Amino acid sequence: MSGPFGAASTTDDVLAGVDLAGKRILVTGVSAGLGVETARVLAAHGAQVVGAARDLAKARAATEQVRAEAANGGGLELIELDLASLASVRACADALVADGRPFDLVIANAGVMACPFGKTADGFETQFGTNHLGHFVFVNRIASLMGPGSRLVNLASSGHRFSDVNLEDPNFETTEYTEFGAYGRSKTANILFAVEFDRRHKARGVRAVAVHPGGIQTELGRHLSPAVLEGLIASINAGQPADAPAFSWKTVPQGAATSVWAGVVADAEAVGGLYCEDCHIAEAADGPDVRRGVRAYALDADNAKALWAKSEEMVGERF
Repeated sequence: MSGPFGAASTTDDVLAGVDLAGKRILVTGVSAGLGVETARVLAAHGAQVVGAARDLAKARAATEQVRAEAANGGGLELIELDLASLASVRACADALVADGRPFDLVIANAGVMACPFGKTADGFETQFGTNHLGHFVFVNRIASLMGPGSRLVNLASSGHRFSDVNLEDPNFETTEYTEFGAYGRSKTANILFAVEFDRRHKARGVRAVAVHPGGIQTELGRHLSPAVLEGLIASINAGQPADAPAFSWKTVPQGAATSVWAGVVADAEAVGGLYCEDCHIAEAADGPDVRRGVRAYALDADNAKALWAKSEEMVGERF
């Protein structure tokens, strides 16, 4: 499935002519970058958006444009969610379940990237704990609010190609920590979570998909020095075929387009349980290219089931 959209498509291109009036959509990470743009375009097309953020003051300031452009009954409600704290995750999810209003779409957008070694409030390695385990608990706790026809979109990354998950040592207790190795593990986990969530819920009409937004200059890269960023781009270009164009940044509206496409426009049966990029389903690619395609381990059903079991063990909760 490629359709009329591609790498240069924007959120406005993808949702042209689409009416989302009456839809209720949750987006995590609405205090900057892709999350704000995703919320903006959804509210502009009539959706009631629930935006989750750790810092509500920052999110309120960042989403002024979302409220200004909301149309056709669309709007924005902000809720507090710190994915690096399971207490916060559970409190937020419990409040939503108690409220009882369903969601047509959940976009797990928030995340951190290539940060120095650290731990979450619960003692998990920061990137795995925030990017995967926080969303794992949050989404599973609100899954009852997702009815037939609803979807989960997990923001992953081509960075999943840096590393498979390590279920023997998820917190780097015995293996050497590297910023991108840890990021790769967490992004592979985002894909595998979508694979297993889709398997578990598709019989009741709920589907899940993982997406790569592309390379975008947002706050996500705040831990990368100019030298590290330059080296990363050089390595990406070095892995390309000779006739391939050099790496180029996407704009934020281009980066958020695949999330919106996968969540609203793409056929659910076609994308369920898969990984998408540039507004189409990604092809399997296990060569040196770290820019396009998806590694086999990230879509492996047994790997997904094992990650689910390990995640339940780590958070002390079964879903």
